Amino acid sequence: MQVILTSPRSELGGIVARRVAEDPRPDDPSRVVINVALQAPNSLLHDGHTWKRYPPDRLLRETRDAVRRAQDADFLVHASYVLAGAPEAGIAVGEQLQPIIDATLEAESMVLAGGVAACVLRLGYLYGPESRNLKAYRRAFRIGRPYWAGRDDVQQRFLHTEDAATALLLAATQRPSGRLRSATDQQPVSFASFMDHFAKLVGNPLPLHLPAFMAPVSRIIIAAEHMQMVEVPTAAIPRLPSPRGFRPAFPRYRAGLRQVVDAWG
Repeated sequence: MQVILTSPRSELGGIVARRVAEDPRPDDPSRVVINVALQAPNSLLHDGHTWKRYPPDRLLRETRDAVRRAQDADFLVHASYVLAGAPEAGIAVGEQLQPIIDATLEAESMVLAGGVAACVLRLGYLYGPESRNLKAYRRAFRIGRPYWAGRDDVQQRFLHTEDAATALLLAATQRPSGRLRSATDQQPVSFASFMDHFAKLVGNPLPLHLPAFMAPVSRIIIAAEHMQMVEVPTAAIPRLPSPRGFRPAFPRYRAGLRQVVDAWG
């Protein structure tokens, strides 16, 4: 199988490229485009300003480019966001997030109506050892900086990047044309619990949260998109079927974060 990757040098793209090189499948002559160009902001580990680099018009432009690249291919796998299911689940999102979700849903429709066999794979919030944002959190925790944690009763769905690559490659192999699929780990957790556990793993037993009343001041450095994302309970969005046979290697966030820290040595 020949895999054509968009954004092969991105964090997730690099992992998929490595996995393809490890298992090239020379007996399969098909050509599959895997579009990971929209995945850089699909994380709760940035301060929200990443969305400034991925406004709605860029999400749509990158998707059009992927559909064009796939015109001569046998299949297109489009990596999207579990967050995009919020409107279908009746979950309200903030003013800054709404245009992003609208564009994401439009991009998904564009892929499925693009004239080439395709599927959409919605991924949980990504984390892994290659995450520059997670490394920044490690530095912040070591010097005792507080962070914006959100409410502890709002649970999210996460996904280790190695498991994201597995799900994308399974979809590329199975080619469920015209379908929406999803991939997440198996343990919903609040962002606060997720990050507090990470802080303890890197040596901060008492991580500090920015209090809610500091939101107006905090927005000087933390974009509203991030604050609104941690308020959307993605765990309450009904799960779509995963690619057949998908079993996350890191079904629980504690195991995934332990792997991250061990990988850093």
